[in-house]
Amino acid sequence: MGGFFGVVSKTDCVSDLFFGTDYHSHLGTVRGGLAVSDGKGFTRFIHDISNAQFRSKFDTDLARMKGNQGIGVISDYEDQPLLIGSHLGNFAIVTVGVVRNLPQLVERAFRRRHVHFSEMGSGEINPTELVAALIDEEASFAEGLRHAQELIEGSCSILLLTAHGIYAARDRLGRTPVILGKKEGGWAVTMETTAFPNLEFETERFLGPGEIVLLTPEEVQVASPALDRLQICAFLWVYYGYPSSDYEGINVEVARNRCGAALAREDKIELDQVAGIPDSGTAHALGYANAAGIPYRRPFVKYTPTWPRSFMPQDQTVRDLVARMKLVPIRSLIKGQRILFCEDSIVRGTQLKDIIQRLYEYGAREVHMRPACPPLVYGCKFLNFSRSRSEMDLAARRAILEKGRVDEADLRAYTDPESEKHCSMVECIRQRLKLTSLQYQRLEDLVEAIGLPKRQLCTYCWDGAE
Repeated sequence: MGGFFGVVSKTDCVSDLFFGTDYHSHLGTVRGGLAVSDGKGFTRFIHDISNAQFRSKFDTDLARMKGNQGIGVISDYEDQPLLIGSHLGNFAIVTVGVVRNLPQLVERAFRRRHVHFSEMGSGEINPTELVAALIDEEASFAEGLRHAQELIEGSCSILLLTAHGIYAARDRLGRTPVILGKKEGGWAVTMETTAFPNLEFETERFLGPGEIVLLTPEEVQVASPALDRLQICAFLWVYYGYPSSDYEGINVEVARNRCGAALAREDKIELDQVAGIPDSGTAHALGYANAAGIPYRRPFVKYTPTWPRSFMPQDQTVRDLVARMKLVPIRSLIKGQRILFCEDSIVRGTQLKDIIQRLYEYGAREVHMRPACPPLVYGCKFLNFSRSRSEMDLAARRAILEKGRVDEADLRAYTDPESEKHCSMVECIRQRLKLTSLQYQRLEDLVEAIGLPKRQLCTYCWDGAE
């Protein structure tokens, strides 16, 4: 999905920028970038982080970076930040989100005599460059940011580093969080409040959907007010968000504990232990174990010193290998045990199937699975949270496909946990994964665990609601 961080300060900001951006590394996959301004110009570095930690790639760059304002980004695939020269002045830009109508907007730019874009190595147009072109169509940065937000289908949150300060714009429906932080002598803007405590920033407030602000060392000015409709991605609390982060004032770890407790309330099975698939299933499992009064144990431990996140490599075979190598089983905690695992979700299920098989090979008596969210029936249209090339890769959609061709109305029936179609879909997934039992979280319980009204959450991937 990606994440960004920006800081403005009365003194040099490079250290805060470096560590603040690094605290978004759990969100990104391929590229990391930093840009700073000292009032005379920009200094920028971009590195490939697909097989190395962000910090290790930028350590040697820090001595060459000086300035009191800067922006950083962890990116899904495109090079960022971009340095742009325009009639508005020189600026650096980073974006997070997905521009679903990219081809149409590129064609529109060509019709308006925007004569060229740089191609990335993949032959695609860099979406961040397109966003910069849209901003440049207007008479001011604030007007340009609002203009870009209105044209983009999908979602796009943006930071602009300018001579006047940093403009921060949250995407039009607030699907991704953008948060302001303050400390003596400066301001910061982040997608993860995890970045604030150790840098001594205090959370000031959460930007509203579509809101645009200008940060200077002295103050934050509202350049364009928030819009009325909020639909923040609920999957942030299920999986993507870091445990110590808050979104809309709701902590991730606390919400996950409540998810696990809700799963426990629906269960009546006999168990010897509860476990979580590390790391994102851990908090859900702790919530389940505490609510059910069943011991929490770690029959798998994660070897973290050298293995990166399993979704980082583009190749599925390599991702599966990474996932297998980094989870090390503990035979004495597995043999003869009735184990219930909590997992954040079942996306494709390829890696999960291998984990379950290994549990049986190590002597598990029963293996039960409790995902913390409902089945993923629809591919996300608004954020890049899955590497699946098609929604037909989703475990739920494959199970539905086995029942034959379905239209949209039939598809909605599979999202109803009380329907026969839903039950048959879950049973198909259970059999494929060779689980003793499989029971998904109900959407209303997930919404209650998060603590926002459903109308303020994006739940499209589970129920198709827009």
